[in-house]
Amino acid sequence: MKVTALIPDNLIQEVKEYTKGKNITESLIKALSEWIKMQKIKELNTTISNNPLKFRKDFSPQKTRIVNRS
Repeated sequence: MKVTALIPDNLIQEVKEYTKGKNITESLIKALSEWIKMQKIKELNTTISNNPLKFRKDFSPQKTRIVNRS
């Protein structure tokens, strides 16, 4: 998709420096992809914070070790 965006030169330069992209397009793709990953992690953290994971009542670390070692 082609997009026209008015982005300050200093911001583009900074993105290019951090992402080490070959060009502006690659740099923006890397930066936006990383931003999306971070947002998904934040969303997951919020979900788990609101509804923490729980062990089953019959959970046993010993049983888990046996399964993992076999």
